[in-house]
Amino acid sequence: MRVNHASTLSVDYFVSYMNLIMISREVTLKEAIIYMKKEFFKGETDMYGKTTETHFNLAIQKLKQK
Repeated sequence: MRVNHASTLSVDYFVSYMNLIMISREVTLKEAIIYMKKEFFKGETDMYGKTTETHFNLAIQKLKQK
């Protein structure tokens, strides 16, 4: 998925993206988080800015509540 480096990614974006990862790869939330940090963020969760990093963390919390 292509990401525009100039935009802030939303909580809903990350919730949808991680749901897709969990379904398509048949993995747990914990495994999806590891995958996202490694592949999407290339090991640097702040690479798209602090707001996007915060939204990623909020999405994780939202998914944990389900």
